[in-house]
Amino acid sequence: MKRSHKLEKLARIYDDEILPIWSQRFGRMILRGLELPQKSMILDVACGTGYPALELVRRMDEQSRLVAIDPASVMLDVARRKAGDLAGKRVFFRSEAAVPRLRFADGVYDLVVCNLGITEMPDPRRALADFRRVAKPGGKVVVTVPLAGTFQEFYDIYREVLVKHDRNQTLEKLEKHVANYPDPEQAAQWMQAAGLEDVAVEVEEFVLLFKSAREFFFAPVIDFGPLPRWKEIAGRGQELQDIFWFIKEAIDAYFGDRAFQVTVKAGCLRGTKPTAEPLPELEDEETGRVARVDPAELDPAPADASVAAIPIDSGDLELVDDHEHDHDEELEAFKDPAEDE
Repeated sequence: MKRSHKLEKLARIYDDEILPIWSQRFGRMILRGLELPQKSMILDVACGTGYPALELVRRMDEQSRLVAIDPASVMLDVARRKAGDLAGKRVFFRSEAAVPRLRFADGVYDLVVCNLGITEMPDPRRALADFRRVAKPGGKVVVTVPLAGTFQEFYDIYREVLVKHDRNQTLEKLEKHVANYPDPEQAAQWMQAAGLEDVAVEVEEFVLLFKSAREFFFAPVIDFGPLPRWKEIAGRGQELQDIFWFIKEAIDAYFGDRAFQVTVKAGCLRGTKPTAEPLPELEDEETGRVARVDPAELDPAPADASVAAIPIDSGDLELVDDHEHDHDEELEAFKDPAEDE
């Protein structure tokens, strides 16, 4: 992933502005009641600035090791600084993505965790199947996801604006996006389809409060999180500006002097790789049939996958992704007129 000004800024503010109110609330669910075996090997996928990886390191015995990967090397720079002397000894940071396939051999890890990473991947079910692949028989896979109902208050207003102004095609895009949030039953099915057993889904609900629509859209947890996708749904140019102007006006009209409250439904998914494992199941999107699929067939295996069982610190190794997903057109509805003077 290429470094950019936006990624650099995200790395600078993440631990102060986003981690305490977002990632940490999900990550605590991973840590709750977690038992680490002695001499364990642990993988943290999409580790960001090192949470919950470094908390796991604090709980490990001296002979355990943790590998933490993330596609953004600028985020790993922060994690390495926080790890201090432990980096390269008990925790190993690698700048790489989890897609199309993890670059590790089968059956390496006692525990695979991923805090809020799988919903950023093209197919969460395939990602879970790959997590199961690299886990040892009897190993645990624990991931967190925002569940259906997250940001519901915002989506209700967004939907209302689109209906009122006859933006039917945009409404279809919004509904498709909202449908990507799984409910607890769907989340459990993801785990089971990946070939995991003893599946459990824990759910917690919390709220985020914002003084106004402007504060909501400029909050880092929104600006660096779902906002680019919300803008992409709205379109570009004047269409984008009009839709978000109407949304801003609706939020401020409905809530007035009260805080704009949005609900977050956090899910923690736990499963165990069978000691005598069946192949994972994946649902065909067209037929709805569920079939067992060999993870080796999901994507071509990297050439060096067989040697990845021994973790190494890859330093500043950085994968390059030339495809930009950010939708960064400025919203005029929130622009301060004084900035133009």
